[in-house]
Amino acid sequence: MSVAVVLVAIFFAGMGVAALVKPALIWAPFGVAPTTPAARNEVRAVYGGFGLAIAALLVAAESATTGFRDGVLVSVAVALGGMAAGRLLGALADPKPLLRWPGFFFLVEAALAVLLLTAR
Repeated sequence: MSVAVVLVAIFFAGMGVAALVKPALIWAPFGVAPTTPAARNEVRAVYGGFGLAIAALLVAAESATTGFRDGVLVSVAVALGGMAAGRLLGALADPKPLLRWPGFFFLVEAALAVLLLTAR
């Protein structure tokens, strides 16, 4: 299994587990608290379920055919790139947050996208 794919799978699995177990942890760096059951459910679904599904897909892709594996790696890289691009576009309206946690996550998402593309 490629080290790059393992690192990205660990990132998504960590995000997924954290969101399922303690939803407030995910939004805390952004000054938001999921204070209602619906908000906690949203965090668990979008960050928890999605994160674990992507981690599982990355692991499964490592033992799949080359075409399937490459498709998964490109798809997840594009998703991460989209997240990073969204942060940059958000910085056009609100530039200061990019210097804090959003900027950190921008760098993480961009780096993980590049890792996956180089792992192909």
